[in-house]
Amino acid sequence: MNTHPLRLALIIASTRQGRFGEAVGRWAAGLARARPEYAIDTIDLAEFALPTDLGDSAETRELTERVGAADAFLIVTCEYNHGYPASLKLAVDSVREEWATKPVGFVCYGGVAGGLRAVEQLRQVFAELHAVTVRDTVSFHFPHTRVDPDGRVNDPATAEAAETAARTLFDQLTWWATALREARGTLPYAPTP
Repeated sequence: MNTHPLRLALIIASTRQGRFGEAVGRWAAGLARARPEYAIDTIDLAEFALPTDLGDSAETRELTERVGAADAFLIVTCEYNHGYPASLKLAVDSVREEWATKPVGFVCYGGVAGGLRAVEQLRQVFAELHAVTVRDTVSFHFPHTRVDPDGRVNDPATAEAAETAARTLFDQLTWWATALREARGTLPYAPTP
């Protein structure tokens, strides 16, 4: 059994000016850092100038390398117009095989739906890339009233519910990341083109 920490890439999807993703990302990163099984790599898509033609660039190569090095992913995403941000779609499509046989978890946020519609779309995208999405998700409805800019949940009931949901999410992510890392090390996987 591999005893090295699982490499968790925490991806902050929104790149809009005035975005709230950084606050939710800080909250998720704080909980992830408290888990001893993870080594965290935060990938903030606002720090990448990805090309619009998905061509070869230094940014694309760096993102591909970091995704390739990860054992699991935690996507922090908002919901824009019932979908996920274009920046996330571009990042996902810029990489390819490096997503395969790795688990993906979600922390989402938005208005009344709390980002859940974006996550449902992302499940379809990651299935096409041969990644495994974990069942449970953390969702913040109207996060501007519940999470401060430093990533602290200011309502005790919301904090308790979110932390309980996050524990379940991280437990599932850990199980899948461990199982899939061991499988990748012993049995080659050949996704269909």
